[in-house]
Amino acid sequence: MSAPTNQKNPDALEVVPGFAHEQLEGSIPEMASDDEVREAMEKAFDYRGDVTITRKDGSKVEGYIFDRRTGRTLVDSVVRLFPKDSSQKISIAYADIAALAFTGRDTAAGKSFEAWTRKYWEKRMAGEKNIELKPEALD
Repeated sequence: MSAPTNQKNPDALEVVPGFAHEQLEGSIPEMASDDEVREAMEKAFDYRGDVTITRKDGSKVEGYIFDRRTGRTLVDSVVRLFPKDSSQKISIAYADIAALAFTGRDTAAGKSFEAWTRKYWEKRMAGEKNIELKPEALD
């Protein structure tokens, strides 16, 4: 019994096309209006690297955003992150944020499920067994 045709040709696989991610690493978004703050925080939530938040009191927090909760106002909306220098989770209200910078390396830049699938099928077509594609090590 032979394998179905789509298993032999990675280009024939039924996959959802990826979408281009905005290059955010190193950027500092405008946050003058409530809408700009909300948009920046959504991008920060989707970002796969550390960000630096500057609070209105001047203090800074660098870390990885793992959650955000949007409310009706900026006071009701919060972002939750793991600070880079602590294991304690913290929450910051959107209303307390003066600036945001995408300071950490974007660990997902240039990566997609499609690229992973292509590597898998290339190895399989080459006759490799026990194929194990490991994620790239983080810095």
